[in-house]
Amino acid sequence: MRFATKSTIALGCLSLLPFASVNADDAVVVSSKIDTEGSVLGELIMQTLERHDIPTEDRLQLGGTSVVRSALEAGEIDLYPEYTGNGAFFFDMADSDVWKDAEQAYETVRERDAEQGLVWLTPASANNTWAMSVRRDVADAHDLETLDDLAAYLEDGGEFKFAASAEFVESAQALPAFQQAYGFELSEDQLLVLSGGNTAATMRAAAEQTSGVNAAMTYGTDGGLNALGLVVLEDSRGVQPVYQPAPVVRESVLATYPDIDGLLEEVFNTLDLETLQKLNADVAVNGMSPNKVAGDYLDSLDND
Repeated sequence: MRFATKSTIALGCLSLLPFASVNADDAVVVSSKIDTEGSVLGELIMQTLERHDIPTEDRLQLGGTSVVRSALEAGEIDLYPEYTGNGAFFFDMADSDVWKDAEQAYETVRERDAEQGLVWLTPASANNTWAMSVRRDVADAHDLETLDDLAAYLEDGGEFKFAASAEFVESAQALPAFQQAYGFELSEDQLLVLSGGNTAATMRAAAEQTSGVNAAMTYGTDGGLNALGLVVLEDSRGVQPVYQPAPVVRESVLATYPDIDGLLEEVFNTLDLETLQKLNADVAVNGMSPNKVAGDYLDSLDND
């Protein structure tokens, strides 16, 4: 669950707690969002710190974007993985083009959050942007490769039912943005809105044709796409911003444990698109726990 909507972020109402002092023996409270990738990234962060004798407290899979972001702002958690593109909502800049450029997106969110005592560390190179995907049999039968193809298919009355989270359906930057750019509109009967933001559920609904679903909300780094027979429709008009995951930490915590920066940089530098897809697939498709997936991956880095 990478995204936040304007209605769920209280802009400009920040607690002073992020600036509070931290003692050297205080545990770093590590959190994450509730989706598959959030749990994997959160485990990678927490286990990396533990392996280097930095004490941690587990608050992983705390909630959606608004819940985790608010907890960080309030000093209730210390560190969690966030996505650069969400700065569009944090700072009420959804109309800015900076979010469609990886470097500009990172620099903008880093500079804005620095004013609030929040530090963005090195991001992964993977871009976990939102996507619309269809079953492979549907794509092959109707030559669906792009969202323009989907728009033409829908205009011709093609059968289509889409599984997505409420956040995806409601966020101006997600489904409404796709619909506006490509000139189609899905009716309520063409939507299956699932609670939470886990794409494992939306992809499974499409794969199993739950309630007639043949398409799903997915992310660029989803590991289950190939295994579940889904095809990402190309966003040829560049509707979506860049969403690179990066650790965000309270400044006072980083001052107490400055090694966090370099330790997490080493790990996140290895997380390209293919790597993150594989780690996500081990959880979403192969049924492994995020704890084990992260541990095995860190072991592999140590052995290189």
